[in-house]
Amino acid sequence: MDNLSQLLVGGIPLVIVIFGLVEFAKSFGLQGKLVTLLSMLLGVIFGICYKIAAAGLPAGFAGWFIVVVFGLALGLVTSGFYKFIDNRMPVQGP
Repeated sequence: MDNLSQLLVGGIPLVIVIFGLVEFAKSFGLQGKLVTLLSMLLGVIFGICYKIAAAGLPAGFAGWFIVVVFGLALGLVTSGFYKFIDNRMPVQGP
């Protein structure tokens, strides 16, 4: 089983890339539950792509099931971490 905290792409932790993309989207005015949803979707997409890049396209249902569950797990981790951090570190005014 892959350790979700150690997923690296080019030496860069995948979770950090997703957090960076979410923060980038926030700079365009995205806020609230849409930010959490974006974090989940990016986690799912990047998780599925990571698994396929590492092991190739799955041959059957069992392989695809593993890929999809892995993507969901990464999406849940990233959206959960993001929501946890966002709730505890409110935006500071100028």
